[in-house]
Amino acid sequence: MLIGYIRPESDDDNYNKQITTLREINCDKIIIENHSSAKNRTKLNEMIHTLEQGDKIIITKLYSLADSTLHLVELLQMIEDKGAYIKSIREDIDTSNESGYQFSYIVKHLVEFQSDVISEKTKKGLNKAKQRGVTAGRPRLPDENVKRAINMYQSKKYSLSEIRNETGISKSTLYRYLES
Repeated sequence: MLIGYIRPESDDDNYNKQITTLREINCDKIIIENHSSAKNRTKLNEMIHTLEQGDKIIITKLYSLADSTLHLVELLQMIEDKGAYIKSIREDIDTSNESGYQFSYIVKHLVEFQSDVISEKTKKGLNKAKQRGVTAGRPRLPDENVKRAINMYQSKKYSLSEIRNETGISKSTLYRYLES
């Protein structure tokens, strides 16, 4: 079964372009998501849940289906697990072809690459900051304030919320200092 999937896009709010394209392909069914939000994509979830082996989801472009590269990888895996396929017209991708499954493999590696790039940039930034004498993480609390919080706690006259309000030190921070 050919299943068209549509959601609003900034250049096609009323779905006209997408519907026209999907009708030209003779989709057996066209599913329309009524909003473009990444959250609560109920029609997409229902469609994937009801997929049967050999079904093919037709979209006008990958963005119609997924909101991020990671989301695309997750959807491709779910579709593949059902024995179904996708065809994206703009990108000329059809996972029912032998070369199509290579596409899902490539996308998985792109997600890993994207994660590695972010990680490396973060590490480089932290190293440069460290060389300039900047310390990463939350700033340490002044010692006097910590001592005051510990004394208040040990006096057993104050509740944890009173200690927090008075010193600004959270319960977890106080316990961490008490343990050391």
